[in-house]
Amino acid sequence: MEDASLLARVPLFASLKSDRLTELAGKLKPRSYRRGETIFHQDDPAAAMHIIKTGQVKITTTSAEGEEIILAIMADGDFFGELSLLDEGPRSADAIAMDATQTLTLQHGDFLDIMSRHPEMVKNVMVCLANRLRHADHRMQDAIFLDLPARLAKRLLQLANKRGIKTANGVEIDLHLTQQDLAAAVGVTREAVNKQLGMLQNMGLVSIEGRRITIVSPDELEKRIY
Repeated sequence: MEDASLLARVPLFASLKSDRLTELAGKLKPRSYRRGETIFHQDDPAAAMHIIKTGQVKITTTSAEGEEIILAIMADGDFFGELSLLDEGPRSADAIAMDATQTLTLQHGDFLDIMSRHPEMVKNVMVCLANRLRHADHRMQDAIFLDLPARLAKRLLQLANKRGIKTANGVEIDLHLTQQDLAAAVGVTREAVNKQLGMLQNMGLVSIEGRRITIVSPDELEKRIY
């Protein structure tokens, strides 16, 4: 029942009734990964999609200069690796556990079987693909049109919107992020992000404790985007 409840939160399967979710949950295979362990590499053959049960995963690629670029940061309830199941192509990026992570995997054959028996899922798949493309478009536009302070502010607000927890001090990003992670997410060096975060903290817009970041003043931080 626990795995079926997790599936119900995944947009791909949101249209399935509870008995179908229970059936599908029976096909899931658990996997565990250590912090820093690679789940799969770019260009690996694809055999399954992953749903994060606990933990945190970054989807990355590498620039021509050898620098890591983080395309997405995902946590419990998020899913990844589904694109290759649709076209049977190789993995388009690396997936790396940022913390001790447990995923549930759905094999290629089971994915296609559930799609064929429940055509209403096709719309969900199309919506998820559209969201992935829109996200990629926005990243490209940000890289072209926004300077570093604006890109960092926007990324912090996006993370807070998706993984934020309201506290007495503001909105805490419920992810264990290093400054290197943030640098890779906005496409700059760690030193550049360190400098910008220091400025934001001095301005009272964010609070940083270890790998925890709290957005103290979301409205003021948003003004830095425009």
